[in-house]
Amino acid sequence: MNAIFPVILSGGSGTRLWPLSRAMYPKQFIRFFAGQDTSFLGAAMTRLTAEAGFSAPILLCNNDHRFLVREEIERAGIKPRAIILEPVGRNTAPAIAVAALAALRENPAAILAVMPSDHVVKDDVKFMEGVKRAAKVAATGKLVLFGIKPTEAHTGYGYIKQGAPIEGFNGGAFKVERFSEKPDLPTAERYLADGGYYWNSGIFVLNARTYLEEVARLEPAILEAARSALAKATDDLGFLRLDKAAFAASPNISIDYAVMEKTITAAMLPLDVGWNDVGSWSSLWDIAPRDDKGNYIHGEAVLEDTNGCYVHSEKSIISTIGVRDLVIVDTPDALLVADKSRTQDVSKIVARLKQSNRKEQEQHLRNYRPWGYFETLNVGPRFQVKLLHVKPGGKLSMQMHHHRSEHWIVVQGTAKIVIGDIEKLVRENESVYIFATQWHRLENPGKVPVEIIEVQIGSYLGEDDILRTDDIYHRAPEETK
Repeated sequence: MNAIFPVILSGGSGTRLWPLSRAMYPKQFIRFFAGQDTSFLGAAMTRLTAEAGFSAPILLCNNDHRFLVREEIERAGIKPRAIILEPVGRNTAPAIAVAALAALRENPAAILAVMPSDHVVKDDVKFMEGVKRAAKVAATGKLVLFGIKPTEAHTGYGYIKQGAPIEGFNGGAFKVERFSEKPDLPTAERYLADGGYYWNSGIFVLNARTYLEEVARLEPAILEAARSALAKATDDLGFLRLDKAAFAASPNISIDYAVMEKTITAAMLPLDVGWNDVGSWSSLWDIAPRDDKGNYIHGEAVLEDTNGCYVHSEKSIISTIGVRDLVIVDTPDALLVADKSRTQDVSKIVARLKQSNRKEQEQHLRNYRPWGYFETLNVGPRFQVKLLHVKPGGKLSMQMHHHRSEHWIVVQGTAKIVIGDIEKLVRENESVYIFATQWHRLENPGKVPVEIIEVQIGSYLGEDDILRTDDIYHRAPEETK
């Protein structure tokens, strides 16, 4: 059995790429560029292949994103070793401990190749070669991380100071002299001039047994929580659901703070593969295809005397005159205009939206569900209009609303609709009425998507006005965000 287990961490929220990235649909699922076939997560899942000698991947994600992850898995055409659901966020150290325990069940010599789900790697072949080199170092009992040679004095990354070469690896692996937090600009410039500092990529190749031994020594509560959460885990539609109480008992801490900055087993390998963590709009601009004036344009835009800008429109035409180095992102419910040098601060806007209980930080107007999605088209006093998109085989729960009635008009496909005791097929250009307190269900029995215009009328139109029964997706009542 292959001993190198890709471990993909997909729990991030990507707040610095708001308003495209949102809590319920973060950046790892987004296709930012026209013609981009795969999401960042999809690319990560296929980066280390079985044909190249790697095990099937272990994915860790939160409960809210589980069906989005499964959809990306189906698109990528892979069969993961496990999809592990974290019931609460506890950062990377506990998540990796769970993955290490799971991998050791399969292979006592397991090596983990731990990757975030939202990074860009331009050269997958060199990346695979780098992981295999790192695995040889990890097999000696080391915890390896990849360092990226800085190309600028970047203040958004942590840094690693390269130490002495490790014997036996021909100058390809080094001890870690020290870790440094995200620096201010003068410090970053000093690191760049020094030549011995590398960006911390957040990509690790770990001896699973060594990692757990170090966790037991440095943060024993993490290992205890991980073992208990995995031992009590349950299967839910192919997802491995960790025990909530057990996992919540773990400290909330990253692998860097918990282990890497304290262990004497850390090793660093330089990696040159066109890496980008896509941590802000400016870093996305770095990898975007740009015109001769340095502008990237997505959607409709007319730019006059404009240079070095990132312009993204999902609906309206954007026009600019005499501006430079701006990020302009227009979505149907939110607009961001920022100086490109300040895009690290977008997370501050998201924090303020969250404090104000604004839904724009959490959801788009298009809300994804395991059966497809719904999109809000118009909202007024006592009415709301939505588009429902139900993929083939998709089936909504049997449900009822106390405060609203609904009128469904089928505009594409054929829907199977149940209202009370009546079941019927409703075809394109046909409609049905559902009164408040009537139990009803919608299903797509065909091979093409069903699209329905839903007109809601009532005194309260919130998504939490719903009672469910017989939900084939096993969703909890609160999963109506």
